[in-house]
Amino acid sequence: MKKSENAVLSGTHTLTGSQACAEGALSAGCSFLGYYPIFPSFDIVERYAERFSEIDGILIQMEDEVSALAAVLGASWTGRKAMTVTTGTGFAQMAEHIGLGIMLETPCVIVNVQRDGPSEGIPCNPGAGDIMQARWNSHGDYEIIAFSPNSPQDMYYMTIQAFSLSEKYRTPVVILTDTNVCTKKENVKIPDPKDITVSTRKYYKGKKDKYLPFKFDSKDLIPPMVDVNQGYRFHVTGLTHDDRGYPVMNEKCQEWNVHRLVQKIRLFADDIIEFEEKYIDDAEVVVVSYGAASNDALSAVKQVRNDGVKAGSLRLKTIWPFPEKRIYALAKKINSFIVPEINYGQIVLEVERCARGKAETHFLHHPSNQVGTSDHIKKLIKKVLKS
Repeated sequence: MKKSENAVLSGTHTLTGSQACAEGALSAGCSFLGYYPIFPSFDIVERYAERFSEIDGILIQMEDEVSALAAVLGASWTGRKAMTVTTGTGFAQMAEHIGLGIMLETPCVIVNVQRDGPSEGIPCNPGAGDIMQARWNSHGDYEIIAFSPNSPQDMYYMTIQAFSLSEKYRTPVVILTDTNVCTKKENVKIPDPKDITVSTRKYYKGKKDKYLPFKFDSKDLIPPMVDVNQGYRFHVTGLTHDDRGYPVMNEKCQEWNVHRLVQKIRLFADDIIEFEEKYIDDAEVVVVSYGAASNDALSAVKQVRNDGVKAGSLRLKTIWPFPEKRIYALAKKINSFIVPEINYGQIVLEVERCARGKAETHFLHHPSNQVGTSDHIKKLIKKVLKS
């Protein structure tokens, strides 16, 4: 029996966020999952394991998270769409290979089901403390793309988007989620395969002996790829390198090599960034939220508006790149931002930076045991507008 390129479970299905993530990966054509079993991300693996044989997929358990991402990078260079899933402690171990994936411009997806930390923290507690870690996990200069879903439906959609952008921009893409979203169950709509669009990586089509693995197009700054098993001869390295992939140890090559890794994301940030706005037009205070906290934030905004309070909601779907332009535009027309987070303050610093003093910025710790309630967000909205 011929295997299909994807395994789209079209229709409406009752799924958890973890199951929706696995279905999104399968819909995107993910045919390689390398992992090390760690709670609470293992539910994604179990769902993928139930169906990966339908696309001739490979599921491999590695000895640790370091080798799990290494396997994913290698699989991607054979032409497979590849993914790994982990949680905070495992994500920390992946730091070196995240940098390698960025330097080698390797498409892949990393799902981080965040939990309380640091270190082992409280494994059963959801958290959102890895936001800055996702941005600055590796050393050196680079850019990253990271999504923040708030529901199983979002998990499905954003997993497809993550694969699409990883292929388009030749870079690892991170999905930052947590157990609130991953254990939540709801009806998820999965479209027909013909209605699912996933960007494909750009392939080199010239003579094999003329291929240069890092020679890029000046329009999009993305070098075309080849699969390592197709008879091409080339070299890849994590060192600063020229367009042949050979190490060159000088500042000129560092600028040529690394500056492009930054610019290929920054220059196209407007095409990458996604956010959702509600009740912004007349807002005097805007609640900026993401992930599980965004559901409570929107609920609070709706409640205070019923009381005549002019509040709006800006929900970040894409965390990185950060929507700097939109935050600044809003800051010039409102009084204050409120940023509820399931941590002790991370994105609030970005909002404050981007507001450039045009609007006040207020942080609200949103404890994981209060997810599903919005009273304290509502109280702060009213307090800020009265001050």
